[in-house]
Amino acid sequence: MKHVTLLLTAIFIFTFASSSFAAPAVYFTKDISPAGLMAIYNKLGREAEGRVAVKLSTGEAGNTHYLSPALIEGLVKKVNGTIIEGNTAYGGSRSRTALHRQVAEDHGFTKIAKVDILDEEGEIDLPVKGGKHLTRDVVGSHFKNYDFVLVLTHFKGHAMGGFGGAIKNISIGIASPRGKVIIHTAGTKESGSIWYDKQDDFLESMAEAAKAISDSLGNGKRIMYISVMNHLSVDCDCDGNPAAPDMHDIGILGSLDPVALDQACVDLVYKAPDGASLIKRMESRHGIHTVEHAAEIGLGSREYDFVSID
Repeated sequence: MKHVTLLLTAIFIFTFASSSFAAPAVYFTKDISPAGLMAIYNKLGREAEGRVAVKLSTGEAGNTHYLSPALIEGLVKKVNGTIIEGNTAYGGSRSRTALHRQVAEDHGFTKIAKVDILDEEGEIDLPVKGGKHLTRDVVGSHFKNYDFVLVLTHFKGHAMGGFGGAIKNISIGIASPRGKVIIHTAGTKESGSIWYDKQDDFLESMAEAAKAISDSLGNGKRIMYISVMNHLSVDCDCDGNPAAPDMHDIGILGSLDPVALDQACVDLVYKAPDGASLIKRMESRHGIHTVEHAAEIGLGSREYDFVSID
């Protein structure tokens, strides 16, 4: 009888341990259209409610790879969203609010929604919990005006991070210019150049800042993520003269877990027959380390359940 009891206990423990972790779903469609975008949003099963911010990149002047307003207009209006952005720390056409607003208008975003430059009236600090490098994430003061964030990311390469995905979009993308310097330099500076020679520390700091954003939104309960894999240049939308894409568009992905989403996008690049240039860019910057550290600090899971809705 004792052996039977021990066996049943072992079976229970094994069953509980096996079922206690359910890999987050990452939904996918090849349909890069307003209908495809809406389908992914609906699949996520989470309503964007209250004062909704839509985080995306408005794109540097001269860049044409950013998410098309025509693609996202229906979804942005469905959630009654305000497009949010932060000024840059590297100069360029979006380093000051007036210039940034002009670029947003030139690129068609002000025609589909209100555009809010978060740091126009100052900054606030968000705590970073359990970080190796950062104790705070400095973001524009307007961030506190929103209840929910819908993260619309154009997945692509990046000159410093290797790739730009959901984690970058809510870390550097939401940070104020000072906050961007702090992330880029792994907390060692608050002003000056964003160039830093400790690459992994920078990548880890992006993950830590992203977790601060997620934590501030009900520990991830008031945020959702959609990434569009088109115009897959090795360069970011922050580059005014990006390299032309040399691989085919892939599709739209969505998840409630930013780590799973970025990992799935990276995996699709590796599976693509024409992804060599972007793979080289990602590997040359050790880009996957951002995802590794994000998983280590509890932002999300690198394991995922890939669900095609086509």
